[in-house]
Amino acid sequence: MAKNTICVWYDRDAEAAARFYAETFPDSAVGPILRAPGDYPSGQQGDVLTVEFTVAGVPCLGLNGGPAFKHTEAFSFQIATDDQEETDRYWNAIVGNDGQESACGWCKDKWGISWQITPRALTEALAAGGAEASRAFEAMMEMKKIDIAAIQAARRG
Repeated sequence: MAKNTICVWYDRDAEAAARFYAETFPDSAVGPILRAPGDYPSGQQGDVLTVEFTVAGVPCLGLNGGPAFKHTEAFSFQIATDDQEETDRYWNAIVGNDGQESACGWCKDKWGISWQITPRALTEALAAGGAEASRAFEAMMEMKKIDIAAIQAARRG
C-alpha cells in the first residue's frame, strides 16, 4: 500500500467498483482484497472489507463500510482527456453502467462517486483568460458531457 492512499467508502460494492475502474481507465488495477476476520456492524466474517485499487495511477482503498455515509460532489475523480473520442468513451462507460449525467462535464457512477471528465481543450480555454475564457465558460455551463468542438467554437467567438 502506498504511504498516502485515498480511501473511498462504499456500502458493500468496493470490489465491483474497483474492477469497473480497472477495466475502464488506463493505468488502473485491482490489488489485494482483505476479508473481514469477524462479523461487523454492516457485514459478516468473510465479506470483502477492503480492496486496494489504482485509478489512472492514483492509489485508492475501497472500504465496504455500510450505508452510514453517502457520497457527494465534495469528492470527485477528475480525468483529463485528450480528444472527443476519449471524452465520450469514459463518459459513456460511467453513465452507461447505471451512472448519471450531471452538468459541466460531471457525472456519477452507479456507486455514487462523482467524476469530472475534463477535456484538456476546456482547461486550456479557461486558462486563456479574458473574453475567450468567458465564452468557453458560458458554453460549458450549457453542457452535460463536454463537446470539444463547441468549446473551441466558443473560444474563437
